[in-house]
Amino acid sequence: MSTPVAIYPGLAGKVAFVSGGATGIGAAIVEKLHAQGCRVAFVDIDARSAEQLCARLAAQGPAPLFIACDLCDLEALQAAIATVAARWGAIDVLVNNAAHDERHAIEAVTPAYFQSRIDVNLRHYFFAAQAVLPGMQQKRAGSIINFSSISYKIKAGNYPLYAMCKAAAHGLTRSMARDIGQHGVRVNTVTPGWVMTERQLALHVDAAGEAEIARNQCLPGQLLPGDLADMVLFLASDASRMCTAQEFVVDAGWT
Repeated sequence: MSTPVAIYPGLAGKVAFVSGGATGIGAAIVEKLHAQGCRVAFVDIDARSAEQLCARLAAQGPAPLFIACDLCDLEALQAAIATVAARWGAIDVLVNNAAHDERHAIEAVTPAYFQSRIDVNLRHYFFAAQAVLPGMQQKRAGSIINFSSISYKIKAGNYPLYAMCKAAAHGLTRSMARDIGQHGVRVNTVTPGWVMTERQLALHVDAAGEAEIARNQCLPGQLLPGDLADMVLFLASDASRMCTAQEFVVDAGWT
């Protein structure tokens, strides 16, 4: 990993829990939290990628804790959070990152598919927050970071249910902030633009996509997973101690 852009001494020893941490943005978050000295746990369904990440980071310090988990299984998610708390103590930083931008046509959506998109893109955000809150409230400190997307802001098509969930993620942030702020707990939204993850490059970024990026971003160049992870570090740290209920957009000026 490259030299950190910033070092936050207060993050050393903090317990962080990241959903969808095996690849893409999630893996960059795990890596950068680990580099700050956090005790990092993460869940994912991609065990192979997760184990490779843990092995690589073990050469730089204590390996992160990976727990295989399908986030649509709320009991498994809650059990994973309980496992981390039992091992390291109450979670200080929750990053609700995992989602899936599967394309779908309006006319093809069934009630079952509708529910599946909510389950994978939104529902686990709430229940992960619910699970970590008692420990944060006891400490009277904590940071919850919900990931959204500019997709709903720019009226992107071909995945209305994904865009709906990403809009709802910030609604969750705004309302939850009012309820948990009195306990010293902060909650904010990170909203990425089109991030050049391996998955996006393989499935969706072609010449037309590159032209769209060049046309819409104010800043030239690729938006990378590490750019989002840097924002997460800020929001996880005490540098953002008076930031809550806010949306932090990282999109190179697209919106």
